[in-house]
Amino acid sequence: MIDAQRVDFVSIPVRDKDRAATFYAETLGLRLNPLTGGSWPEFETDNVTLAVVVPEALGLQFEPLPFGSVAIRVPDVGEARAELEAAGIEFERDTIDSGVCHMAFFRDSEGNGLMIHHRYAPYSDGSAP
Repeated sequence: MIDAQRVDFVSIPVRDKDRAATFYAETLGLRLNPLTGGSWPEFETDNVTLAVVVPEALGLQFEPLPFGSVAIRVPDVGEARAELEAAGIEFERDTIDSGVCHMAFFRDSEGNGLMIHHRYAPYSDGSAP
């Protein structure tokens, strides 16, 4: 067993780093970590970093992340979806109400599967998200 403490970052494979960086900064409004950029831009959320990586630069083949791989928490899925649609983002289906959350699936500029998500039901211990 390893002493896993937390997830520090998720690598987002891209073909065009600049196009992807624009998508994450301008379309999604994520904060660029000022200590990164150049060949490895990283975008911050409150709990995890999204690292934009060109796999070919590491000798790997590009393969986009599958459907809904990264769930981005938002206060209101309907409002966030409307804003993204106004920015030209196409969603892959209607928003889903799972009984504990709302979620809507889309792809980034590189074809990676993302979703906006909001859990509205309390956790099993009774606390609220």
